[in-house]
Amino acid sequence: MARFSRARAIRQRTWLAIGVILSVLLCDQVIKVAVKTNMCLHEARQVTEWFYIYFTENQGMAFGMDFIGTMALSIFRIIAVSAFAWLLVKVIRGRYPVGLVVCMSLIVSGAAGNIFDNCFYGLIFDASTPTEVAHFVPFGTGYADFLTGHVVDMFYFPLIDASWPQWVPMVGGEHFVFFSAVFNFADAAISCGAVALLFFYHRYIQS
Repeated sequence: MARFSRARAIRQRTWLAIGVILSVLLCDQVIKVAVKTNMCLHEARQVTEWFYIYFTENQGMAFGMDFIGTMALSIFRIIAVSAFAWLLVKVIRGRYPVGLVVCMSLIVSGAAGNIFDNCFYGLIFDASTPTEVAHFVPFGTGYADFLTGHVVDMFYFPLIDASWPQWVPMVGGEHFVFFSAVFNFADAAISCGAVALLFFYHRYIQS
């Protein structure tokens, strides 16, 4: 009876992880394709005073950070997400809280969503430019090779757009934007999963 209950719990956790991963991947790719095929590069559309849809691309780091080559970064990300997927399997099979399964699934799905861009967007789209939207092209005839496509970012929340007071040393009078990062749905999934993991399940990380 105990073995049956354990097998049932593993199945339920497995389907939960699959559901979270597929949902995040679907939402992420639908948003990215819609932005890429309807907006020019660096085009911004205001939703509210503190929220814009701003289309930009990067090599694959979260929140638009770039500092190494796209292919090297893509390979690193594939290795990293494989390691997290392996940990997710261990969590599913172990006696861990369901919330931990959700957190790990968010991180895996978010990383996988950006890896998909790196792997395939350069093969299936022509290049986005400041004057032209991208279009689907025959597979392999796009703007980049396998593993060198760019990740699509679009969410921009300039919560505070102001200038430093003149009396502030060194930066007085200079313009600044609080939270100027541009990110996508996959980045949000990674961040939410990681923050929840650190706040609520940190003892499992340490064990």
